[in-house]
Amino acid sequence: MKTSYKKGFTLIELLVVIAIIGILSSIVLASLNSARQKGRDARRIADIKQIQLALELYYDAHSQYPTSALYGTNLVSEGFISTLPKDPSTAADYSYSGLQGSASTAATCGSYHLGATLETSGHTALASDADAPATDTICTGGGTNFAGGSDGLVYDVKP
Repeated sequence: MKTSYKKGFTLIELLVVIAIIGILSSIVLASLNSARQKGRDARRIADIKQIQLALELYYDAHSQYPTSALYGTNLVSEGFISTLPKDPSTAADYSYSGLQGSASTAATCGSYHLGATLETSGHTALASDADAPATDTICTGGGTNFAGGSDGLVYDVKP
């Protein structure tokens, strides 16, 4: 009497293949998350540069920077920037403070402090940012001291 066996996979073989696929997919997802963080950080830095350019155009037109309370409104309404960029993960505005410059009065802003918090520590852009202390004098028009500083994750710029 001859026994016939059907060709196919055993349960053990299927479980091994499923386990291998699961391990590979978790590795891919972990590296994809890291790439997403780096992408959001790159966008934050580009947004800060774009706002910084609009602030310099505003300064050329008005000989001062906008106050903290009105900087977004003034930049957009006067056409220096089409829309004010927001943080890609939280959709919040980037931190901005209009500051008294060395030759400015309390009513005018002769400087500013602008920044964003990055997700990845040790980013190369952090080596060239301002890392200014939060002790600058805010010019009239509202606002609080900049919440950034030198904690290692805040990319901040000053003129």
